[in-house]
Amino acid sequence: MSSELVPAPSSELAADVELSDGTRERLQRSAPENTKRAYTRQWQTFANWCSEQGRTPMPATPQTLAEYVSHLADLDRAPSTIEQAIAAIRTAHRFAGHRGQPETDAALAVLKVHRRDRAAAGKRKRKAPPVTLKPLRAMIEATNPETLAGKRDRALLVLGFALMARRSELAALQIEDMKFTDDGLTVLIRASKTDQDAAGAEVQVPNGVHPDTDPVRVVRAWLTALAEHDVTDGPLLRRINRWGQLQPGGMSGAAVNEAVQRVAAAAGLPNAVDFTAHGLRAGAPTEAAKAGHPTSFIAEHGRWSKTSPQVLEYIRPVDRWRDNPMRGIGL
Repeated sequence: MSSELVPAPSSELAADVELSDGTRERLQRSAPENTKRAYTRQWQTFANWCSEQGRTPMPATPQTLAEYVSHLADLDRAPSTIEQAIAAIRTAHRFAGHRGQPETDAALAVLKVHRRDRAAAGKRKRKAPPVTLKPLRAMIEATNPETLAGKRDRALLVLGFALMARRSELAALQIEDMKFTDDGLTVLIRASKTDQDAAGAEVQVPNGVHPDTDPVRVVRAWLTALAEHDVTDGPLLRRINRWGQLQPGGMSGAAVNEAVQRVAAAAGLPNAVDFTAHGLRAGAPTEAAKAGHPTSFIAEHGRWSKTSPQVLEYIRPVDRWRDNPMRGIGL
């Protein structure tokens, strides 16, 4: 989608509303790439539907947006997907100068009914299974530590868990971001979803107990393997082809996700197809809560916003068992 600014009143000079190529390029990069791709895809889908229905995509009327949401509901799209579609359509309008359009009251009313219908049908929001210690160890055991791919996948899994990392953060890790200390490993997260200004954050990962899942040993083994191939800087998690050969460049966020799913399948985990890289980020807070660590420390370690309720979603299942009001009453 275009990142043009809203046109200025005609009384202003033309030069006042001009943008240099450098400024345009920076505006294009101001939003996360994943968000831009998703919004572009959602807008194109909406525009195609409008063309098929003989409707105008921009400026879209409230009735057109409501009909489109109803269409997505007929396709049984997840409410979160529909919310993203609405946001993408309104963002496209805003960038094109149509601020406040289209109105969303009718569309959101349709979405509310869709949510109720799905709930009545027993459908719930699909969640990636959390990768807690038991499935993590099973996945580690399913890798071959003698191969490049096995060493890399172990580093990916252990760092994803120990850093409570988003897949985009894992894909962005650089070799030079790894600093070993007597206490463990310090990892620089250069930017994240809640750090759009790229101030960066250093995350401390203590030495582990088990050799196969100790982040320090696992990352050292992977760095040693890279050095043997004359790779000492650049992306940490590298592409490896099906013949086990190291390739130029790092893994994408999608490739990180695929690697987790592949290893979950190799480990024979139930519902392996549902596992994603996000499960690593979700599983670590669960284990940290079991160990009795404060929620505030967990949230800071995982780089969650201070106002985000997400970390509580991972911790509450632990609390429900530990603090269950039925516990100890003599049933």
